[in-house]
Amino acid sequence: MNRSAAKIIREYGPFPGVDKVNGVTYDGQQVWIASGATLNAFDPATGKTLRSIDVAADAGTAFDGEHLFQIAAGRIQKIDPKTGRVLATIPAPGNGGDSGLTWAEGTLWVGQYPERKIYQIDPETGAILRTIESNRFVTGVTWVGGELWHGTWEDDASELRRVDPRTGEVLESVEMPAGMSVSGLESDGEDCFFCGGGGSGKVRAVRRPARGDVDGSGSGMPVDSTSE
Repeated sequence: MNRSAAKIIREYGPFPGVDKVNGVTYDGQQVWIASGATLNAFDPATGKTLRSIDVAADAGTAFDGEHLFQIAAGRIQKIDPKTGRVLATIPAPGNGGDSGLTWAEGTLWVGQYPERKIYQIDPETGAILRTIESNRFVTGVTWVGGELWHGTWEDDASELRRVDPRTGEVLESVEMPAGMSVSGLESDGEDCFFCGGGGSGKVRAVRRPARGDVDGSGSGMPVDSTSE
């Protein structure tokens, strides 16, 4: 397994009215953060808050190219980002312990914190399609370039892990500095991860390791992701 220290590119926040970052997603222009009672969008170029949607936002957030998906109180809400209206809900798979959320190739991927699992689910019904085991508490989840990554947060230590989507084997680990937790994870689709900072109220941009320095991606799976 390849190990490296996280390279922090930039810190955003804390943001007005945001005490905690529960989930993160990116719609190609704005970064969205879940902060309990609202979803807030900020400009990653300036860090300026652009808008807010009043909706329960307890954990992971995702974007499918048109809609936002948000975990809250044991369910996943499908939200129109233009109007803020909740269009549909499905049950979340983790019985209230759901954490991260991402969209990839037509399905949702859900991090389950206390059970240390990642679920692939049907976005229409919530049916579980695949279960991946982890040996650490799972927070944010994202796909980028055919690679499945998830955040961990345990014993006051956090890291970003690239795992084999079939076996759950850890292929790569990026260790966050001491005291920097990861409560949500999203890729910009290229070389940057947006990491929710939990109770710090911040989001940190972390450099994705260069591909020439690591082994094969363990992919053969979705190559597109827009989430937490």
